[in-house]
Amino acid sequence: MTSQLQRVQEFHIGWICAVEVEYVIASELLDEEFPEAPQVSPGDDNLYTCGRIGRHNVVMACLSKGKYGLTSAASVAKDMLRSFPALRVGLMVGIGGGAPSRQNDVRLGDVVVSIPSGRTGGIVHYELGKTVQNECFERTGSLDAPPMFLLSAVQKLSTLHKRKGHQIPQLIGATITQNKRLRKVYTKPASTTDVLFDSSFVHADSSSACSEICFGNGDRAVVRLSRPEDMDDPVIHYGLIASADRLMKDAQARDVLAVKEGVLCFEMEAAGLMGRFPCIVIRGICDYSDTHKNDIWQGYASATAAAYAKALISMVPSEEVAESIPVAQCQDASVNSVVRTVDLSRQSCCQAYRY
Repeated sequence: MTSQLQRVQEFHIGWICAVEVEYVIASELLDEEFPEAPQVSPGDDNLYTCGRIGRHNVVMACLSKGKYGLTSAASVAKDMLRSFPALRVGLMVGIGGGAPSRQNDVRLGDVVVSIPSGRTGGIVHYELGKTVQNECFERTGSLDAPPMFLLSAVQKLSTLHKRKGHQIPQLIGATITQNKRLRKVYTKPASTTDVLFDSSFVHADSSSACSEICFGNGDRAVVRLSRPEDMDDPVIHYGLIASADRLMKDAQARDVLAVKEGVLCFEMEAAGLMGRFPCIVIRGICDYSDTHKNDIWQGYASATAAAYAKALISMVPSEEVAESIPVAQCQDASVNSVVRTVDLSRQSCCQAYRY
């Protein structure tokens, strides 16, 4: 690697993961991994993996082990932007909890990509009280839309997938074939482990796995038709992702947000980037945001999200990225059209959404 590639100014795309299972597969999907990261700013607590995808130099970082949520994500993004001042855009890539509905047939292993919808840029920050009857949630803000060149790449990739399908399973398969150590974690689980339970059915014993006490309750499972053979698997969904500092484990609250707000997915980090990092959020669905959470699908869902992210980066013209304004300069100049927190004045949704 030349000294030019090691310069922090040569990195325009930042990729953030929340947990190790996401970071491992993301690093493996680099077209080229650079031997070492550039020297970073003093006080930067992040450890970086640097490499190339297509014609883009990409810097990756992961939240510290055991540290999750909005604050940790904000800290990682802040340090990354300080050490890599030429970054133009970020990607938050990893796993999330699905919000299936009649309108959106979200299943385990699918990918959800945040895109602007109505008054949001694709990520809505919410607070969800105690998630019990008669409590309400508040929508407290949203992440602004990512740069236009990235949204254009999303559109181009979506069009390509509709015409010719995607190659996500093939890319994952080739990756775990080359590195056999990854097979156990990142191989697609059996379809029999993808079970969506009725919203009123609660996992009774936290010390026992769903496969032991829940999977036998066939009468409590939602009946879903098999997907057509000509449909891509996994399915890529585009729309709204909800972000909060608490894990969503309430199926009834999930359903309210899915129906009333059109939420496709829940996660715990993206809202921490509000006002800091113009980014797109990509989540592989590993559970259904209910009490039946488990880790069976986490590896494969991490891989599907990372594979989509790689395809998206490869679609972005390097010239447009280079000509765009660095995030750090936008912040210094208070360019609100690039990074802006939408203040919704903590408008309460209590009247509209009670459960």
